[in-house]
Amino acid sequence: MTDEAARARAGWQFWIDRGGTFTDVIARSPDGALSTRKLLSNNPESYDDAAVHAIRLFLGLAADEPVPLSNVAAIRMGTTVATNALLERRGERTLLAITKGLKDCIAIGHQARPDTFALNVRKPSMIYDDVIEIDERMLGDGTCERSLNVNLAQAQLQDTYDQGFRSVAIVLMHAFRYPEHERTLAAIARDIGFVQVSASHDVSPLSKIVPRGQTTIVDAYLTPILRRYVDQVEAALCQRDGGGRLQFMQSSGGLVDARSFRGRDAILSGPAGGIVGCVASAKSAGFAKVIGFDMGGTSTDVSHYAGTLEKIYEAEVAGVPMRVPMLDIHTVAAGGGSLLRYEASRMRVGPESAGADPGPVCYRRGGSLAVTDINAALGKLDPRFFPAIFGPDQDQTLDAEASRAAFAGMAAELGDERTPEELAQGFLDIAVEHMAQAIKQISLARGYDVSGYVLNCFGGAAGQHACLVAERLGIPRILLHPFSGVLSAYGMGLAEHRTERQRMIDRVLDH
Repeated sequence: MTDEAARARAGWQFWIDRGGTFTDVIARSPDGALSTRKLLSNNPESYDDAAVHAIRLFLGLAADEPVPLSNVAAIRMGTTVATNALLERRGERTLLAITKGLKDCIAIGHQARPDTFALNVRKPSMIYDDVIEIDERMLGDGTCERSLNVNLAQAQLQDTYDQGFRSVAIVLMHAFRYPEHERTLAAIARDIGFVQVSASHDVSPLSKIVPRGQTTIVDAYLTPILRRYVDQVEAALCQRDGGGRLQFMQSSGGLVDARSFRGRDAILSGPAGGIVGCVASAKSAGFAKVIGFDMGGTSTDVSHYAGTLEKIYEAEVAGVPMRVPMLDIHTVAAGGGSLLRYEASRMRVGPESAGADPGPVCYRRGGSLAVTDINAALGKLDPRFFPAIFGPDQDQTLDAEASRAAFAGMAAELGDERTPEELAQGFLDIAVEHMAQAIKQISLARGYDVSGYVLNCFGGAAGQHACLVAERLGIPRILLHPFSGVLSAYGMGLAEHRTERQRMIDRVLDH
């Protein structure tokens, strides 16, 4: 028996899905027994981090006591920190450094027009905040047409650093093949003090500057957010983990050590664990074709399985294109915490989320109306069966009356004779349509007949909408696993340690 296998048998394992609203934890004790907990991801009055707090509860530790690694075999985590930061545009303020003359290259992109005949064309928003043009140019054959102007580049980077930028994405022409200029520029940026330096030859070493640049920008935008969270978890441990105990789920469905976890691989970290758990639970129940329906507090993730885990290598998440290996998951900003608005004479659900703090109105934290309030107000969510983790002392359940009162206030404000219940039902119809359309995109739009599939529903909010979504799509069977509320965390325990890398071969093919 290897040392790692012996440690796994002797210690606790924690499988964690850290969502935007709730954190789900499955603990595997040394004797193999599984137990679960569900905590608010943000609850500053009680704890700094829900995942670490749950581990302490299972181990019987005090709130400020470090977690002893001696009796912990593994901590496997998936997190939607990066996904939610992208959905809500809360990433790090990012600078783009690109070859002179190509300042607008990423903004122009591929010039794709999703709606060819639209009169009011809305260009996608960029997630970088400023651009500097680097005086250099490498040609495709390796010729250095213009050497890197080191002094000018240093002055430009210093100026933007003085403006408050701490994250930079470096994207130079043909750097995937000839990275010398990018390496020099990255070294200058680090010497100046940039905390996050993402160079395209390292992040996405493939040809075509637009997708290479888009992926590098995503990495620079999200890695600092992710790194702060990883550091927060590690700080609660007795020491920096050098034994690979702390692992994170990547978008591609494999686990990686915490110190190697980066923004470009974290977009679908939590949902990827959900797919692993979704497929395993469906197979054990005898289903070979599955539509995964994972509805959490901030977003809904849908996926398709018919024998193999489907992967994509170019994707668009929350309007941001990128090129990175990931499981084929379609994400929409429609979760239990998605905010309800009446704007410009129409009802809207999301994309903003109430999160865990303050959360929906029924969370007793002074929040705003959200999808969970719909189900509380309409009686679809019984507070008696919900965890008593709300209120000032975290010992109360949901406040359904507050949800009803909030809908009554909105109905009175609109003054169009709709009852609070009719208003809530209207918002529910919109939310269900968002989810149904997402499933259509990964099934019907690709030629799959969903009548032969099972709808595997998981996540904290999926059970409240499972029948409505299935009816809308004509799916005859619904699967709810005993761990359906924490299935993404369950998937973390079933996943394997895996790394995928891409590189350009660039050789002439002979016979």
